[in-house]
Amino acid sequence: MTGLVVKSTGSFYDITGDDGQRYKARIRGKFRIKGLKTTNPVAVGDRVKFIPKEDGTVLITDILPRKNYLLRRATNLSRKYHILAANIDRVFVLYTPAYPETLLPFIDRILVTAEAYDIEPVLVINKIDLFRDDRENLAKIQRFKEIYAPAGYRIIETSALDGSGIRELKELMKNKVSMFTGNSGTGKSSLINAVVPGLNLKTKPVSQAHRQGQHTTTFAEMHALPFGGHIIDTPGIRAFGTVDMQARELGDYFPEIRRYKNACKFNDCLHINEPGCAVLPRLETGEIAPERYLSYLDIMDEIQNNEGPYRNKIR
Repeated sequence: MTGLVVKSTGSFYDITGDDGQRYKARIRGKFRIKGLKTTNPVAVGDRVKFIPKEDGTVLITDILPRKNYLLRRATNLSRKYHILAANIDRVFVLYTPAYPETLLPFIDRILVTAEAYDIEPVLVINKIDLFRDDRENLAKIQRFKEIYAPAGYRIIETSALDGSGIRELKELMKNKVSMFTGNSGTGKSSLINAVVPGLNLKTKPVSQAHRQGQHTTTFAEMHALPFGGHIIDTPGIRAFGTVDMQARELGDYFPEIRRYKNACKFNDCLHINEPGCAVLPRLETGEIAPERYLSYLDIMDEIQNNEGPYRNKIR
């Protein structure tokens, strides 16, 4: 039998079978995917093969080929990764300038991973209703747009409270497998409730003591959309470690760097201090935002296992 994994709680999985039935499933023994060290070998969005057991549950025996997946470095196991979801068409990355503040390096790591696995990202400035009369945070939002719009990223503004951007969000989600991700407290569950009110996902206010989000979604789950497609809600993330990448390919995952890299004098240019680099002059002209370049250097440091010498280059 075959079906779609729609929920993962760690030890058990929920599967919607191709026969329309819902099944509670476990994985067979030490289930591992060749060449991929992950804390969770099966993820929401996977299509799997399974067999029934005598106790009424089913056993996952195989994963069908994936179109893609989004994963991050496990925070407690530096050599392992955690798959957030599989077979995704679009990932919606939520940003809030405050309550809580989303740091740009966090956004950049998600974007780089999405680019690496051929998933279309959409940036969502959420809780926009809180910031319309807030000059300081409006300035942060404006700078956010100045950084990411020229790089080619689609940006929308949304509010679950007043309905801003919900219609545009629905159009982007229609007949797609979409995933919502972001820091804890950026309002993922509230926004999904605004898109599909009948889901009634749990929500919590941001902690006033620490200005951090509180986890409401504790496991990944996929929901069917009444207007076509599916949405995957994932637990809030406080840190996002990048996956294994080669230094030479990192520039391919920054669209504004990729745009100019073929004009570099050397094919293996890392855009740090090489002569004839076509990328570095774009920092001077503002065509590449310094915030993005700092993220590029930070990730390059991670790749090369350094302590951060590249960051000092533009300080």
